[in-house]
Amino acid sequence: DFNLTHEKDSESSDSDENSERGNWSSKGDYLLSMVGYAVGLGNVWRFPYLTYQNGGGAFLIPYTLMLALAGLPLFFLECSLGQFGSLGPVSIWRVLPLFQGVGITMVIISAFVTIYYNVIIAYALYYLFASFQKVLPWSDCFSWADEFCSKTQIVSDCNATVRGQIIHANYSYITSNNLTCINGTINYKPVQFPSEQYWNKVALQRSSGLEDTGRIVWYLALCLLLSWIIVGAALFKGIKSSGKVVYFTALFPYVILLILLVRGATLEGALDGIEYYIGRQSNITKLMEAEVWKDAATQIFYSLSVAWGGLVALSSYNRFHNNCYSDAIIVCVTNCVTSVFAGFAIFSILGHMAFVSKRPVSEVVDSGFELAFVAYPEALSKLPVSPLWSFLFFFMLLLLGLDSQFASIETLTTTIQDISPRVMRKLRLPLTIGLCAVLFFLGLVCVTQAGIYWVNLIDHFCAGWGILISAVLEIVGIIYIYGGNRFIEDIEMMIGKKSFYFWLWWRVCWFFITPVLLMAILVWSLITFSSPTYGSVVYPTWGTAIGWCMIIFCVIWIPIVAIVKIAKAEGNLIQRIVSCCRPAENWGPYLAIHRGERYSHVVDPKKQKEHEIPTVSAFVY
Repeated sequence: DFNLTHEKDSESSDSDENSERGNWSSKGDYLLSMVGYAVGLGNVWRFPYLTYQNGGGAFLIPYTLMLALAGLPLFFLECSLGQFGSLGPVSIWRVLPLFQGVGITMVIISAFVTIYYNVIIAYALYYLFASFQKVLPWSDCFSWADEFCSKTQIVSDCNATVRGQIIHANYSYITSNNLTCINGTINYKPVQFPSEQYWNKVALQRSSGLEDTGRIVWYLALCLLLSWIIVGAALFKGIKSSGKVVYFTALFPYVILLILLVRGATLEGALDGIEYYIGRQSNITKLMEAEVWKDAATQIFYSLSVAWGGLVALSSYNRFHNNCYSDAIIVCVTNCVTSVFAGFAIFSILGHMAFVSKRPVSEVVDSGFELAFVAYPEALSKLPVSPLWSFLFFFMLLLLGLDSQFASIETLTTTIQDISPRVMRKLRLPLTIGLCAVLFFLGLVCVTQAGIYWVNLIDHFCAGWGILISAVLEIVGIIYIYGGNRFIEDIEMMIGKKSFYFWLWWRVCWFFITPVLLMAILVWSLITFSSPTYGSVVYPTWGTAIGWCMIIFCVIWIPIVAIVKIAKAEGNLIQRIVSCCRPAENWGPYLAIHRGERYSHVVDPKKQKEHEIPTVSAFVY
């Protein structure tokens, strides 16, 4: 059983509706797990950056529209699908056997992502431990720094007037002769802030490129090991244990964000940062640019974690009559409000950093790794009692990463459980430990001196097109092949009969708007594809080839499984394809008491194994 170490374990609950798979102990466990899964590092390090880049507050208009048109419909679809079938992301494709490869693709992509996502958690752990010092190690140019390290800009040369003539000279000559630089002619030396050099030289010990692997950075490897131990400990009894851990990991980041916001708002220059984030006068004209709408759609899509398999896996442990509609609304709105809220906390302190360093806000703002491990730590180092604020920030990153990781690992263990429930019931603990150990060893390449290049490579390929392809096929398969109206009837079996007008919006989105938007994002991504880079470092050709191999390995199962299914079916080619596009004989509500007349014909899963996941399990495990 997914929930129990042993079938009659003390963690077993007599109140579980589904005694075979188990259910969430409470509604709160499920909602917080979903919020923790959806709210991740991207809410803190990507959304604020996109907002200021795309017109400030005006960006919230396309962002909200994309939430309503693309994010929420797909989120509601996946939650409903998982809850109705009480199955994980692979076995759920009993609903449409021809597309079972889509579920396998989701699981493999989730596996790739868990490898590098825990490495980012390891970075946060390293900085967390480094914060336990009286003086933050990245607050100044210490022994590890080189000649380019500086806390301020250094003048290189400029033009000056001498006896009525304009000369060009280096700055040391200008100052030694008591001359004054002419405005607008000053050139600065290329310098790096201490936090940037600390990130590259100390934390990562970054090599020159992907081809220069170097050695394993031992302290990052230990942090990676610790992060996997934390994940394994939280999941040793499945959702029964992780459902309790998320009460802390999902809620406490909000407390820290509030503390950082209050502290940031009291600093000089904070208002400049906030105005740069939202804008005193938002640039509405930005809405005329297609890039802005593409950014809004992709941010919503990735932020909500749709098409990764995790939403289906987590929802599969709900009680059958749980209101998955209200759950989807609550989680999606919470996710988006968190993004906006995080922006205020981030930009208030970055505004103070710009004030202290006498630079425009635009020069201290960045996204991704640069924001989390360079710009923000640099800003925190300038605050009084800086180790405290640094500790809080990296503790928040740690928690945001962990609860997303919990759900990703549960996606993998749910798949294993659906393949062999008895094995999972008896061997949950060793299987969880074994899975974490395998993923730890696979992640060691990401903590070498070239590790950051591998992290960036996996993120660039696996977390991009593969998810988009899965999402497009998922909505096309469920709505157009299985049948959107049939799917709505399935949902009404769970949440009760609804009016025509209630479903009108969802029908419009599912049948037309959402598939079109997803296809547009996918095509746009293909057209605008560029080879991966990390900063100014260009990847070698073989590195890009590995990236292509990874994404091909993820999506190749879609046609392979489809071909296998068609080959095993009976009749001529057309008849085989048609039969594979019909739900399997054992598709329907997991428990007989919920099947009603519509699914009274369903064969009990224990008795009928046709179309079940073991027919394709050899391709995955």
